[in-house]
Amino acid sequence: MGPYQSAVIRIGFAGTWLFFLLREFPQRGELYGPDGPWSWELAQRLIASNGAFTVLMWSDSTLWFEIVYAVSVLASVGLLLGWRTRATSVVFMAGVLSLQNRSVFMGDGGDNVIHLMALYLVLTRCAQVWSLDARRSRLRGSACAGAAGPALWAVLGAVFAYGAVTGRFSDGWLAAFAAVWVACALWWVVDRYEPEGQGRATLDVLANLLHNAGMLVIMAEVCLIYATAGWYKIQGSRWQDGTALYYPLGLDYFTPWPGLSALLASSGTLVMLLSYGTVAVQVAFPFTLFNRRIKNVLLGLMMLEHAGIAVLLGLPFFSLAMIAADAVFLPTVFLVWLGARVAALRPRRGPVLAAPPDAEPAPVSAGSALT
Repeated sequence: MGPYQSAVIRIGFAGTWLFFLLREFPQRGELYGPDGPWSWELAQRLIASNGAFTVLMWSDSTLWFEIVYAVSVLASVGLLLGWRTRATSVVFMAGVLSLQNRSVFMGDGGDNVIHLMALYLVLTRCAQVWSLDARRSRLRGSACAGAAGPALWAVLGAVFAYGAVTGRFSDGWLAAFAAVWVACALWWVVDRYEPEGQGRATLDVLANLLHNAGMLVIMAEVCLIYATAGWYKIQGSRWQDGTALYYPLGLDYFTPWPGLSALLASSGTLVMLLSYGTVAVQVAFPFTLFNRRIKNVLLGLMMLEHAGIAVLLGLPFFSLAMIAADAVFLPTVFLVWLGARVAALRPRRGPVLAAPPDAEPAPVSAGSALT
C-alpha cells in the first residue's frame, strides 16, 4: 500500500510545483503566457499534431491564462495539504500539463519528472496519512463528508462537459476525464448511502489495486530514470575520463556561487571522484532494491547528490523533484518516526486525557493499521 511513501510523493511534488509557480510569478507571461517567444499560434499548430493536453489552447486571452495559472497555484496548495485530494489531484494534473504543454521548450529534466508524476498521482490513494482528508476521515468517519467535495466535482463536471461539447478534448483525454469523474461520483454515492456494505468493500479493493499499480509505475519510472542516465553517462568520453563535472562548473549559467564552483573545479581528484561516483550510484541503484540496507545507503547518497546539485549548479526545482521521486523508496519505519517527530512539535490545543487504568485497548481495524 505504501501510504506514507505516497503521502511524501504527494507533498514533495505539489510543494515543488507550487514553489516554482510562485517563484516564476513575475515571469509567468514570458514562460507560459501570451508574452512568451513560443506564440499561441505555434503552440496551437504543435498541439494539433501531437494531441497534447492543455486548456490554455481554449482561448488566447490574457484573462484565461491568469485564471489557469491561479487555479494551478490553488490546486498545488490543495494537494500539498491533502484537501479533497482526488479532485485536487485531477486539477493539479490539468494545471501541470496545461502550462508545460503550452511552452514545451521551457522545461528541464525536473519538469519532465513532475509532468509524469502528476499523471501517476491521480491513480494513487496518496492522502491516507498526513492530509486534511485523513483528519476528516478520523473525525467524521469519511473523507467524503461535507458539501465541498460534491461542489468541486460539479464544477469539474461542468468544465469537462463544456470541453466535450465544444470539441476541446481529444477522444483519449475526454474518455480519461469522464472515467475519473464517473468513478469518483460512484465512490461518493456508495460511501454516502452504503458505507459498510459489499459495494464499498469492492470499491476499496479496486482502489487499492489501482493505487498499488500506480506506486509500482512510479518505482519503475525512478529506476528507469537512473538506469538510463547512468548507462548514457558511461558511453560519454568525459564521464569515462572523470572530467565531466568540471565543465558545468565553468559555465556562468550553472555557477550561482562562483567561488565555491572554482574551489571544487580546482581539485582534479575531487572532480574525478564525484564524476565516477555519480555514474556508479545511478547504474547500481536499480539493482540494490533487492538489498534493503544497501538501497538505503545509496538512496541517502542520491538525495545528498541532488541537494548538492541544487546548491552548486543552481537547479533547486530539478533537485526537489528528484528527491521527491526518490522518496518512494524511503523505509516506512523512518517515515513513521519522522511523522511522529513532526507531530510532537505541534502545540497541543488541550490537555491529553489518559485512559483509565482498567480500560481495554480499542480494537485496531485493518484500515487504521494501514493508515
